[in-house]
Amino acid sequence: MAAAAIAVVVAGCATSGPSVTPPLPARAGDAPFAIDGRLSAQHGRDAVSVSFSWTHAPPRDELVLSTPLGQAVAELAGDASEKRVELRSADGRVEVAHDWAALTERAVGVPLPVEGLAAWAQAAPRANAPHSIEVDASGRAGVLRQDGCEIVYAYADDSTRRPSRIRVACHDLEMRIAIDRWRDS
Repeated sequence: MAAAAIAVVVAGCATSGPSVTPPLPARAGDAPFAIDGRLSAQHGRDAVSVSFSWTHAPPRDELVLSTPLGQAVAELAGDASEKRVELRSADGRVEVAHDWAALTERAVGVPLPVEGLAAWAQAAPRANAPHSIEVDASGRAGVLRQDGCEIVYAYADDSTRRPSRIRVACHDLEMRIAIDRWRDS
């Protein structure tokens, strides 16, 4: 009797394959979004910690940076179709540049790769650029490699599609992002 039971168990194990979790549908990297969160970054010997509110509505982006205590540091707005980014600092100064990295470096001392982050924040690769993705057990992006950067994602739970924490290691930039709230834009 015991031998028959073992044979049934062994036969059952032999015919059933590993369970596969189907990947969750991916968000397009250029999909609109709005997020609030916190960011800490280190670039060489420079480091910064800010709170942010970011609205991404292609081709426009608006990014408000504040101190951890809520005092506004800068507002940045850019339009990818015009290759123009504008910085309004807390003291009223206005600066214009052709890329986000130059103005975020002027605003907070660290160049932030906003163009890539718009896709990476959504756990998606930047369009039309080589990349590799490692997925987690739930079929979501766990690690994304693109543009010489490694982006590592953490999620609030197994069913969540949007990341709650992101770590970006990019050349000599190390960035950690905690997303406190996703707002549909």
